[in-house]
Amino acid sequence: MSFTDAENTTFEAFPKPTHDHSQCVKDALAKALAICQVRGVRFTELRKQVFELVCASHKPIGAYDILDTFQKRGRKSAPPTVYRALDFLLEQGLIHRIASLNAYIGCDFPQEPHRGQFVICKLCGEATELVSHTIEECITVAAEKLDFQVQSRVIEILGVCSVCQ
Repeated sequence: MSFTDAENTTFEAFPKPTHDHSQCVKDALAKALAICQVRGVRFTELRKQVFELVCASHKPIGAYDILDTFQKRGRKSAPPTVYRALDFLLEQGLIHRIASLNAYIGCDFPQEPHRGQFVICKLCGEATELVSHTIEECITVAAEKLDFQVQSRVIEILGVCSVCQ
């Protein structure tokens, strides 16, 4: 099933297994570099490597999986180092944290401030980010009616993707 993002770019929401993901990673990296340059923040080699691992597939990845990959590549890194890189990427809006999985996924729309909404396939583990202003508005209105101050708005929807169905 194709999906149109906030910039009216159409892409496969859950890419087929034959999907060449290398272009996705290249595009994400180019956006990240441009955003960091405009913001005047340093996109160090470590941050770049962590970002590339997070974006390496459409499946969320945990911090310890990143550490394992670094070790397999002969790079020694301690958990705090990876977590600092992840914190930077989160602060810049380049990635999202999926709390239920304790994992991270690349942001499809880093150029615009938004909150994460994700559909996650419980069979293959792939996830797709949604940006629905309607959902955001409903949460804001409901919270205001309850005089409730929202502090976190990550929405995670579990199901079965079109590829696994």
